[in-house]
Amino acid sequence: MFPERTGYIIWVSDLKAARNLEKYGSVHYLSRRMHYVVMYVNAERAEDTIKNIRRLPYVRRIERSYRNEIKTEYTKDVPDKTQYYGL
Repeated sequence: MFPERTGYIIWVSDLKAARNLEKYGSVHYLSRRMHYVVMYVNAERAEDTIKNIRRLPYVRRIERSYRNEIKTEYTKDVPDKTQYYGL
């Protein structure tokens, strides 16, 4: 139903010009203080899109987000110690 998305953190030198990144994917967050943009692009076209973004003069560095690979299902293997801490 929804296409697979990949997140990227793009470090920029000019925030005004960084608004143009919206034509390459969906911009999720733009940090004014630290000068980076978090954006999501389609996973099947990600390589070509990042190659085009890397050519832009205001882009300093591009990092891939590992949020999809972080384990979000937790198990409770540790026993509950709250019974030992009485009020």
